[in-house]
Amino acid sequence: MAKLLVHIHSHPELKNNVTMGLLVAVTGLNDGHDVELFLAADGVHLLNCKKEGEIVGQGTGDVKVHLDVLKERNVRFFVSGMSSKARGYDESLLDGYNAEFAMPDTLIKRSLEADSVLCY
Repeated sequence: MAKLLVHIHSHPELKNNVTMGLLVAVTGLNDGHDVELFLAADGVHLLNCKKEGEIVGQGTGDVKVHLDVLKERNVRFFVSGMSSKARGYDESLLDGYNAEFAMPDTLIKRSLEADSVLCY
């Protein structure tokens, strides 16, 4: 199976972009692939989604539902520390997730190690 890195940098207002990225991550897991996520820029806001129905795409699902699956499956998240800090988030953003703050060098390293990088 393949190693996938899903890089989400879109703002949650772009509901179809962010839900598609998460749906692809969940689908990759369900197909048996090794999946990691890197959230950067406005994509860091996704971890602040706390309830179902808050961010729903057209035919691409619900951010909270997708995040719950990824959390339950212990998927590894890398979250841009610079993007998070610039948007007012601290370490509590990562609570409950297999997540860590990361810098751009981590994005480059994880991208080079992945078989495919999918960006949303």
